Amino acid sequence: MSVLSIGITGRELTKTEMAQLKHPWVGGVTLFKRNIGSPAQIRALIAQIRAAASAPMVLSVDQEGGRVQRVLDGVSKLPALGAIGEIWRAEPDRALALARAHASVMAGEMLALGFDVSFAPVLDLNAGSRVIGDRAFSSDPHAVSALATAYVEALNACGMAACLKHFPGHGSVLEDTHHEKAVDTRSLAELEARDLIPFVALLPKAQAVMLAHVEYPAVDAAPAGYSQVWIRQILRQRYGFSGVVISDDIGMSGAGHALRAVERISAHLNAGCDHVLVCDPELATTVLAELKGAPPLVAAPISRLRALEAEPAALAESRALLHTALHMPLLS
Repeated sequence: MSVLSIGITGRELTKTEMAQLKHPWVGGVTLFKRNIGSPAQIRALIAQIRAAASAPMVLSVDQEGGRVQRVLDGVSKLPALGAIGEIWRAEPDRALALARAHASVMAGEMLALGFDVSFAPVLDLNAGSRVIGDRAFSSDPHAVSALATAYVEALNACGMAACLKHFPGHGSVLEDTHHEKAVDTRSLAELEARDLIPFVALLPKAQAVMLAHVEYPAVDAAPAGYSQVWIRQILRQRYGFSGVVISDDIGMSGAGHALRAVERISAHLNAGCDHVLVCDPELATTVLAELKGAPPLVAAPISRLRALEAEPAALAESRALLHTALHMPLLS
């Protein structure tokens, strides 16, 4: 499985994009709202992608719920994870059941549409970030750990891999790395005492981790996704993670525009990333043109993002539970 996941322009492939899917560096496609309409259209697009590609593709999406829900038509309108965290304060057992139901609904619906993975759950803390907020379960790392454990176990039971994000934690950093540089000056010990608690708890259960484009200069000068210290020394060696390491989108401001796009990809791969996201279609076109003729890299662990063995899922019961507890609109 090759190492790049690219973005495409619209709701069906162009001839250029069909050719790009045969590029030896391309191993996946990430879909966004610009690509997504009705369930029938999504299934048709995913089938078109798989048919055009010369190798198995990983089809991914961000279907967290709340503010970050790419698929809207014909699926459940999921609440933000923070709504479950609010319930945790008074009724932890009920919140755990809701976390499982949320994951089951999301995974069941996305797998039925043809996606392999949704980049979820968010393990960041709700601790002041402009971009995270209620995308996180809670500001309490122990609540996040407990709820995320229920969520990940439910994802896996449905047959979907879990992707923990954004390692080592974006929730305590004000800046939004989509648009600006973000720096967290705390030491590793300080991060391990708070933001890293959920990641350390969930890493043994997860198939993938997405890196933050945040700089932690007390640990390493490079942003986490470019850092051998964070990926090879801390994530792999210190915490023993053996799954897939995924970059955040290299088109984001936090990814470092001082570097050319191909240099950003190289820096991520050299640091230890297995799968690099190039979500902007124009940037993907530029990158693939520059990589023409370059020997393809193969990252075997990426296959772990494909469907897992699933247990029977009571999807209707999970939808009803979320609807009753969180007033989630039911499917029509």
